[in-house]
Amino acid sequence: MNHLRLLRYVDEVARVGSIRQAAERLHVAPSAVNRRIQDIEDELGTPIFERLPRGMRLTAAGELFVRYIRGRAADLDRVRSEIEELQGLRRGSVRLVASQALAPRFLPGVIQAFRETHPLVGFEVRIGDHVQAASALRSFETDLALVFNLAPEADIERTSVVEQQLMAIMHARHPLARSGAALRMRDCADYPVVLPNRDTGGRQLLERFLARSSTRMHAMVESNSFEFLRGCLDDKQSISFQMAIGAPADGGDIVAREIEDRGFPKGEMVLASLRGRQLPVIAYAFAEFLRERLGELAQKP
Repeated sequence: MNHLRLLRYVDEVARVGSIRQAAERLHVAPSAVNRRIQDIEDELGTPIFERLPRGMRLTAAGELFVRYIRGRAADLDRVRSEIEELQGLRRGSVRLVASQALAPRFLPGVIQAFRETHPLVGFEVRIGDHVQAASALRSFETDLALVFNLAPEADIERTSVVEQQLMAIMHARHPLARSGAALRMRDCADYPVVLPNRDTGGRQLLERFLARSSTRMHAMVESNSFEFLRGCLDDKQSISFQMAIGAPADGGDIVAREIEDRGFPKGEMVLASLRGRQLPVIAYAFAEFLRERLGELAQKP
């Protein structure tokens, strides 16, 4: 597949915006990368990159050509997977973009269960939000996305959707953790609040509710790290929020409580792929396995 290896030179420059950086990542000489780009531009009869003082930027023709390269690479991955399936090897690699709430327990558990019957399969998992997931699907950088609040779009196929509620999380010695009364958002507002940043699905649900509520909250701390936010709860006074699937349920120092305000919104956890793309066999098998697990999750009370 030497021709695809050479086409990867172009793809890598498109990703990093620099011939020198692309060459370092590919372990080749910058002159080799530059020469291959010039050869392709000669064949196409048009520039595929703008040469800028501080790097390289794709032209409109370059955008089309890189899309072609990534499509070819994805097709090759699929064919390799099908060949391995015929040989009974059940190997390959699955690429997935997932929301941060799935990282501590749910996704590792699903992958472990899948690998019990597919021990030769590798996984490349990136943590990202719905915007990053959609971009990765369109650029063939991932096979699947499992993220919150991925809106329906013409080129994205949402193969499974499961509702998830937002939970309040706090230290087990927090005053509200010991309360037997129904938990309302106005109760949470009496304590310091530490929040995930606005890119997360849970924060977006919270903002949606507060926009039409008389309750007001001011975040004392904001972060894109759930682990850091949980550490902030050790003061036994602060409160944070997380989707139910990522909320603690093991009886440790951090506990989760349901928010019982009427009309409190729920989020959608979405399993998605690029519409019209034929996935590698093993990625399709894992998607079906995920759909079963999500179906079981949806049936839980």
